[in-house]
Amino acid sequence: MRIACVFNPFKYKLHEENLRVVQRYFGLFPPLSMAWVCAIAERAGHDALLIDARTLRLTKEDVLDRLKAWKPDILGFMMTTYMFRETLEWVQFLKKNLKVPVIIGGYNLRVYPQESVSVEGPDFGCFNSAYHTLPSLFKELEGQRRFHDVPGLIYKENGRIEMTPYGEDPNFDDYPNPARHLLPNDLYAEFTTERKNFTVMVTSKGCPNSCLFCEAGHTSYNPRSPETVLKEIKECYTRYKIREIDFFDYDFCIDRKRVEAICDGMIKSQIDISWACRTRVDLVDETLLRKMKAAGCSRIYFGIESGIQEILDRLHKSISLQQIRNTIEATKGVGIKALGFFLVGSPGETQETFSKTVKFAKSLNLDYVQFSKLTAKPLTPYWRQMVKDTGSDYWREYILGNIEEKPLPRPWTTLTNEEIDYLTKKAYIMYHCRPMFLLHHTLKVKSWSEFKRKFFAFIEMIIRQENISTIDKNFIAYPENKSKILSYKQNYK
Repeated sequence: MRIACVFNPFKYKLHEENLRVVQRYFGLFPPLSMAWVCAIAERAGHDALLIDARTLRLTKEDVLDRLKAWKPDILGFMMTTYMFRETLEWVQFLKKNLKVPVIIGGYNLRVYPQESVSVEGPDFGCFNSAYHTLPSLFKELEGQRRFHDVPGLIYKENGRIEMTPYGEDPNFDDYPNPARHLLPNDLYAEFTTERKNFTVMVTSKGCPNSCLFCEAGHTSYNPRSPETVLKEIKECYTRYKIREIDFFDYDFCIDRKRVEAICDGMIKSQIDISWACRTRVDLVDETLLRKMKAAGCSRIYFGIESGIQEILDRLHKSISLQQIRNTIEATKGVGIKALGFFLVGSPGETQETFSKTVKFAKSLNLDYVQFSKLTAKPLTPYWRQMVKDTGSDYWREYILGNIEEKPLPRPWTTLTNEEIDYLTKKAYIMYHCRPMFLLHHTLKVKSWSEFKRKFFAFIEMIIRQENISTIDKNFIAYPENKSKILSYKQNYK
């Protein structure tokens, strides 16, 4: 069979946790989940195509022309809750014109499997991993069409929604490497990218921690082995000319021995790759940080969240302000850049407490900061509480098309949504407008593309970011290289 996966562009949403300008410059990332779907299909003996319409700025019509030439047997889409409606528009348009079935997967299928398939467009939904579901589905499509034998599948049959047993969770280490050969690897970048080519890797699933704002809390930890990770890094370096990797694990340093083994392998290979990761302040120390630095780690993203101990405790962070100070100091001391994630509008947050958080962030002298509005995202404890208190599930009604897009209520704080928007913008400006901070970071810029990206983001935050978030119908992600995008588009045509 021939499967064509399409990653569609999407607009800024009022219910997102980031400001519009932050979302615009957040980055263009490879659609890794879809690249894994394609790799799984190829390993099973099928043909795969992956069209990153978001990065390449392709219209529905552009993609339709490409698909008509390629002639897929089935289309694949990734459905996130935030972007469900836009992806559904693409599903319906392409299916109408190609007359082929559609399978959807992604995070939203974990939360609302039946609702996701009940709307017009999708024929099949994968609510477990594609690892077992996809090859089994293809076998049935080519044969007896006994879809009830396919694990982790939801599908339409005779006007009903049918759902098979979940099946077993696959060992993440058994996955093939993502099919990066189907992607425009020279076009990807995130706000902090310093080298090209850039990509992201995911080396583990799940997180055992219990932060109340995160959907991954208390989920099963499923890592890839150091040997598998090192092989993927080598493939990225040799085959795709990757020189910078961001490990997108929820927490890269959960298993210290695994991190040390990965670092030892990178040091031994003397591979010239810079990399970044996310972790907690209580999982690294100077010894581990020095090894990570020797292995090429250039920056670490820490979940700091607040400068108020009481708020950290309410969020179930299980860290202290002194731990934060010590770890940031140790990180910068070994020459690794430190980025801090902070939340705006946490339980008990006031304008006074958030002012203290911004002051705390400045005192840490972080290289980068990200201020996000605490939002009741699906599968988080705050989402469950919101549904219980209001008697309504905004996200469910949103994907079903029964409710208008809007900011979600935040009953855990006396701050209004408008105040949270304003405080978030103010925090970015107060942090980044310091003369010595600007001078320091300007002198450290390593390329013209990096300078442009950061300069334009800074100017837009000051001039174009509204105090209260609004819908932006002309929203488009910042393009890293317009001339290369044009070249790719011409090749598609």
